[in-house]
Amino acid sequence: MTLSEMLRIFGRIGLLSFGGPAAQIALMHKELVEQRPWLTEAQFLRALSFCMLLPGPEAMQLATYAGWRLRGVMGGLMAGLLFVLPGALLITVLALGYASYGQLPFVQALFLGIKAVVVVIVIEALLKLSKRALRSSLHFVLAAGAFVAIFFFAIPFPAIIVAAALIGAALAPARDATTMPNVPWRATLRTVAIWVAIWLGPLGLIYLIDPIFLGTLSVFFAQLAVVTFGGAYAVLAYMTQAVVGDLGWLTTAQMMDALGLAETTPGPLILVTQFVGMLAGYQAGGVGLALIAGMVTLWATFTPCFLWIFAGAPYIDWLSGRPRIDAALEAITAAVVGVILNLSLWFALHVFFADLMTLEVGIARFIVPDLASLFPLAALLALGAGYLLLVRKWPLLAVLTLGAFGGLATLAL
Repeated sequence: MTLSEMLRIFGRIGLLSFGGPAAQIALMHKELVEQRPWLTEAQFLRALSFCMLLPGPEAMQLATYAGWRLRGVMGGLMAGLLFVLPGALLITVLALGYASYGQLPFVQALFLGIKAVVVVIVIEALLKLSKRALRSSLHFVLAAGAFVAIFFFAIPFPAIIVAAALIGAALAPARDATTMPNVPWRATLRTVAIWVAIWLGPLGLIYLIDPIFLGTLSVFFAQLAVVTFGGAYAVLAYMTQAVVGDLGWLTTAQMMDALGLAETTPGPLILVTQFVGMLAGYQAGGVGLALIAGMVTLWATFTPCFLWIFAGAPYIDWLSGRPRIDAALEAITAAVVGVILNLSLWFALHVFFADLMTLEVGIARFIVPDLASLFPLAALLALGAGYLLLVRKWPLLAVLTLGAFGGLATLAL
């Protein structure tokens, strides 16, 4: 295939990649395996399993691997960038529009409907992941433990991920069935060194120039990029805790609006980080700083995806046969179920109730709603969205649009 043909196909994938990782992976399978012999079924599935091992958006990394497999590093860069850029450009426009007009009553009413639908979207993601991830009693225990840790004790998401991986690896069988591929270790180290320098070099320079805002932004999102196992849903609660509680860049309502907008764009849902960075930049210094913050966030979040793929792709067959690695991944995925359950509850409470209280029982702290502050319309919109998405299987964008217009009904109340 030619580079122009790859540009056309991966460009189409990037423009049509709505609906989250499952829909995006299905689209890539159709384009790369079914309609043209660019990847075999076995290659596609092994690459998908490998990408699910990695932090970051697995669909974007799968596209990067496919491009690398076809045309080396240049093909990988092309495929990965085409998957991200359409959504990033749209997020740029939406974030600036939201920063300027997001507090208008009309816009807030639209977002109430969108957020009601997003509650159902997160629950749908939870149900799908649970069916795939909870396959043993250990997995159920890990999921429950992760929920308790984050909801009642605010244990940071990275600590939960590390603990789950160690437990899974420790309890895995000790056999190792595959042999190391014949890849020169010097070549791998050189690839790692080059991409670490590409990733962290500019961020380090930014930190030296502006350690107060852009430097802190760089460090935070670079750290986040390393622990984003399970996708945007899994890290959103952790990101909210840091961005709202620790750094004070956004409010809880703005974080929920960010996820709602990210759901309406093509590309990986982790583009919500760009929206967060841009909104924080706008509030710190206007449009110019918002654009710079958005670019810094994108660089910190997505550049390591190329590092993982270009360094790790030659080892895909070997890694897929390592029981301890497989068990660690399964344990992480099970823990992510508990984390997303926490996010579902957190989202629902903030959308459906105006007033929340924090209760303390010993060393545990958790939020409970004031039942008198219920938003009946938001609950009804969520029930309707649940019926359309989970029962009738309507397209996501259609339900989001309907929810947004349903939110306008609050203006008449």
